[in-house]
Amino acid sequence: MSLRIEGYVIVSADGMLADASHVMPDTLKFEGDKLFFEQALDRAALIVHGRRSHEQQPNSPKRRRLILTRKIKALTVDPEMPNATLWNPDHASFEEACAFADVASGMVAIIGGPVVFDMFMDRYDTFWLSEAPHLRLPGGEGCFVGVPERTPHEVLASHGMTPGAPYLLDAAHDVTVTPWRRA
Repeated sequence: MSLRIEGYVIVSADGMLADASHVMPDTLKFEGDKLFFEQALDRAALIVHGRRSHEQQPNSPKRRRLILTRKIKALTVDPEMPNATLWNPDHASFEEACAFADVASGMVAIIGGPVVFDMFMDRYDTFWLSEAPHLRLPGGEGCFVGVPERTPHEVLASHGMTPGAPYLLDAAHDVTVTPWRRA
């Protein structure tokens, strides 16, 4: 297999990817970041996420994906989305799930939530951390396991990743994306 693992998330100033009800609020959605994210997912060979995460974009139904769930044992095609494989990591490896989904090469986009991000923390080639520095989501859902006790930067650094130069995605709101890569 020749897979490149990339993570994608946008977070509030306090490291949250969702509000207290586990929903990404509209206040955390910025056009520049949405465009960056959509273009990345259009290039992905496979998208991996939990059952509450979904990008809800026009091309979403066409994208091949793994959806993590504990409700099944064997790998199976999602009856509601023919391009999606339901995957329980307790019963099949990531490599087995990729083979079932017929993906052997290309970029794999990990898009959340926190437990899903955590599963790949030592496998990312690049983690794209978008940040909205003027928005706070008190009581929200941290982007990674261990946030807000630690910052997203501390979590990524603790897994051997270092930040590159940030790119400005939305000048009006100072939203940036920073590529974190293996040291």
